[in-house]
Amino acid sequence: MELQLDPLFQTITLVVLVVILIADLLIILKRPHIPAPKESTLWVVFYVTLALIFAGVLWIVAGGEVAGQFVAGWLTEYSLSIDNLFVFVLIMGQFAVPRRYQQEVLMVGIIIALILRGAFILVGATIIENFSPIFYLFGLFLVYTAIRQAFPGDDDDDAQKENLIVRTLRRVLPMSDSYDGKKVITRVNGKKLFTPMIIVFVAIGVTDLLFAIDSIPAIFGITQSPFIVFTANLFALMGLRQLYFLLGDLLDRLKYLHYGIAFILAFIGVKLILHAMHVNELPFLNGGEPIEWAPEISTWVSLAVIVVSMAVATVASLIAARREPAAEGRQDAAADVADEKGTPSTVERPERD
Repeated sequence: MELQLDPLFQTITLVVLVVILIADLLIILKRPHIPAPKESTLWVVFYVTLALIFAGVLWIVAGGEVAGQFVAGWLTEYSLSIDNLFVFVLIMGQFAVPRRYQQEVLMVGIIIALILRGAFILVGATIIENFSPIFYLFGLFLVYTAIRQAFPGDDDDDAQKENLIVRTLRRVLPMSDSYDGKKVITRVNGKKLFTPMIIVFVAIGVTDLLFAIDSIPAIFGITQSPFIVFTANLFALMGLRQLYFLLGDLLDRLKYLHYGIAFILAFIGVKLILHAMHVNELPFLNGGEPIEWAPEISTWVSLAVIVVSMAVATVASLIAARREPAAEGRQDAAADVADEKGTPSTVERPERD
C-alpha cells in the first residue's frame, strides 16, 4: 500500500521527535546519575504513551492501515531493541563502565544507532523501489537470523569476546588504564591519552550496526514507507535507555525471550517471501509473473502475531524464573532431611555465590 502522507506533516513530526531526543540528551549531560526504578518507569511509560499518541495521530491523518503499520513496526523494533539490551549489559560489564556514566554511554549508542539505521533505511527503500526481488533475500535472511536466534550455539560466548575493531583500537591508540569520568580523552603525566570510554563507544556502535542489519529488513516486511520505518525505529530507541535501567537484573530472568524474537523474525521472513511471490518479477519463477496463490498477510495479523509472541515468551520466562527458586528450596529441604537422618543425600545442594 502506497502511503500518502503530507510532506509537511512528516517534517514537523521528525523535527519534534529530534527536539525531544536532544532534550533527553541535555538532561543526561546536565545531571548524570543512576536513575531510580520509579524514574525509569515514568520515562518508559512516557515514551510508550507518546508512541501510542503518535499512532492515534496517524490514524486520524492517514487511516487505520497506516497506524497499524506503525504500531506493528514499533513493537517489532522495540522487541528487537530489548534483545540489544542483553548485549549492552555484557559490554558494560566487560569494560567495567561505572554505573553513574552508563546513561551517557547508552545515549551515545542510541544516537549512533539512529544514524546507522537512517542510512540503512534510505538504502533499503531505494533498493526496494528499484529491485523488488530483494524481498526474497530479506525474507531468507530473516529466517536464517531467526534460526540463529533460537539456537545460538556458541554465539553467547562470542558476544563476550572483543571484536576485531576493538582489539585493533587497543593496539593502535594510546590508552589510559582507567576511566576519567565520562571523558574520552584524558591527560596523564602531561600526555594526552584516550580513556577506555572510547572503546566502549566503538563496541556499542559496532553492536548497533549488527542489529541494524537484522532489524531494518524486519520492519520493511511490515511497511515499505521510509517515514514509518524511521519513526518506528526512533520511538523504539527513545525509551531504550530507561528500559535498560528499569529491567536491570530482570533481563537474566527472560530466558525464553529469544524464542519469541526468533518466531517474530521467522514470521516476518515468511511474510516477505510470500509478498515477493505475490509481486514476483523473477523470470525463472512462474515466467516472471506474480504467483497468484501466494497470500498477502495483513498488517493486523502481523500485529497480533508480534504481540502474542512477545507476551507468551515473557510470561513463560517469568513463570520459569519463579519455579527455579522453588525447586532450589525443595532440594535444600531434601538435603537437610537427609543430613538429620545421617544418611547420604542424593540431592546436591545448589552452589551459592
